Amino acid sequence: MRSKKLENIWECSRFMLPEHERRIQYDNRDREMRTKPELDEQEIGSIEQILAKSIEDHSAVTLTLFRPDRDQEYRGIVMSVDRHLMRIKLRWSDEHWDWIPIGDIIKAYV
Repeated sequence: MRSKKLENIWECSRFMLPEHERRIQYDNRDREMRTKPELDEQEIGSIEQILAKSIEDHSAVTLTLFRPDRDQEYRGIVMSVDRHLMRIKLRWSDEHWDWIPIGDIIKAYV
C-alpha cells in the first residue's frame, strides 16, 4: 500500500518551471535542424558559372542559401567576389546589397 505523501510528491513533479519548458522546446528545435547537403563538383561548377555570368553581364540570379531550419532565397546581381573571405557581394536594388558567404550557397539559377 502506497502512502499518500509519496503520491503527492509525484503529483507535484508533473509541473514544470517555464525555464524547463523553454529548454525542452529549444532542444526539440535543435533536433529538427537539418544538415547542409554536400554538393558534388558538377553542382559547384554550375554555381560558379552562374555567379561569373552575373558579374560579367550584370544579370540577376537567384541564390538558395542553406539555413538549418529552412533554406532562404535571394535574388540580385553579383557585384564582386571576395576570394579571401569566401563571400560574394549581392546587390538587390540600387542602394541595398549584402555579403553572402559562398559556403552557404546550395543552388544558383538565372
